[in-house]
Amino acid sequence: MKIGLIGAGNISNTHARAARAIAGVKIAAVYGTNPGKVNQLSRDHDAVAYSDFAAFLDHPMDMVIVGGPSGLHATQGIAAAQHGLHVLVEKPIDVSTGSADALISECQKAGVKLGVIFQDRFKPDICRLRDLIQEGRLGRLSLVDARVKWYRPPEYYRDSRWRGTWRLDGGGALMNQGVHTVDLLIWLLGDVKILKARTARLLHKIETEDTALALLEFSNGALGTLQATTAAYPGYPRRVEITGTEGTIVLEGDNIVKTDLRSGPVTLIREQVHDQNPSTSSPVVSDFRGHQLVIEDFIRAIRENGTPRCDGADGRHSVAAIEEIYRLAGEFTTL
Repeated sequence: MKIGLIGAGNISNTHARAARAIAGVKIAAVYGTNPGKVNQLSRDHDAVAYSDFAAFLDHPMDMVIVGGPSGLHATQGIAAAQHGLHVLVEKPIDVSTGSADALISECQKAGVKLGVIFQDRFKPDICRLRDLIQEGRLGRLSLVDARVKWYRPPEYYRDSRWRGTWRLDGGGALMNQGVHTVDLLIWLLGDVKILKARTARLLHKIETEDTALALLEFSNGALGTLQATTAAYPGYPRRVEITGTEGTIVLEGDNIVKTDLRSGPVTLIREQVHDQNPSTSSPVVSDFRGHQLVIEDFIRAIRENGTPRCDGADGRHSVAAIEEIYRLAGEFTTL
């Protein structure tokens, strides 16, 4: 399986390391706009470097992984699909549902697979949590509390041409960092309605928000709150608390840390993942195993003509929810 990488930044480096860990996979080509990064990533993985996107798409390969600015995901994915290439997109699928719909439509028209990278859907304890919910161990779900209280230093935004911009990032702490948790909540609990929302720029000098709050109602009747920020120094693990009529389960980071169920204790035989560069304070992903599982799943969908665990339609849901949060939030508060 020959893979082309679109982008040569931090996340594309993670994609490359994850792909190279899979037997029978080769990084064939790398495209990007930063020659130094493109050349380095290509040398590291014995790939051909491209600064011309059209020439890159003509390189012999089977699929691409799109890892550039979020606001270019659909445009670049559509071009790849039109070349008959399968498309795996880093989260979010794009920065608007309109762009997402265009990408989904073009991939369907071209007869290629489309997947979105939400590695949380492959984490062992998170999968176990979903099983427990579907088995009814929490009873009727009633209350959800999700907190993404992370920190990014000023240079995270200052040194990037696209982070914290509406056009290329599509938002701030919510669209970039919080989108994983929005997808997770929808994956665990189903469709969500946004009741109220508020966003603000409280620390960073960016176009978009660095803090967002939302009040949620899920299709099963459960109510919830969502917090997402990159202004909570020094950064804390993502925490999700889910309560039902039969008890409560708490997820911290990627691990279940507490189960209080009327039916008794839950046996958790899962690997505990401790990232040496946690997302709480750094964009660098040192543990690529979640991404590796996503890529393996996508390759399996290609070879077996199946559906990725998160396809385009699934990946669209989180963007739609975030669009509604931004719509309800209206103007930002700037201190």
